[in-house]
Amino acid sequence: EVQLVESGGGLVQAGGSLRLSCAASGFTFDDYVIGWFRQAPGKEREGVSCIGISDGSTYYTDSVKDRFTISSDNAKNTVYLQMNSLKPEDTAVYYCAASFREGFTIDQAMGVAFGSWGQGTQVTVSS
Repeated sequence: EVQLVESGGGLVQAGGSLRLSCAASGFTFDDYVIGWFRQAPGKEREGVSCIGISDGSTYYTDSVKDRFTISSDNAKNTVYLQMNSLKPEDTAVYYCAASFREGFTIDQAMGVAFGSWGQGTQVTVSS
């Protein structure tokens, strides 16, 4: 059974940092792309970043470039999202998701269907 469990969310002041974790199990980690998505109240879900586990290739949406860093610890089957210089507009529920990597580049990954999702973790950035 595929499982993705997020942790690390919380309340932080603007300019602060948080590190989210996504612990994966139930599938061959190396064969997948792991993505981070977020959804703020009243807004559509947005793709934030993703990483190809086999080669470490990464993608970031423009609004988080130079502030967020995605990484993976393949020994722990865990993907991290280090979020620095947080802004109030980063407030959202953050989800990690997994997609079998076949037929797309990392730049195309956020547009493919991610079949497995975690339960989400709340990130709140106060001004």
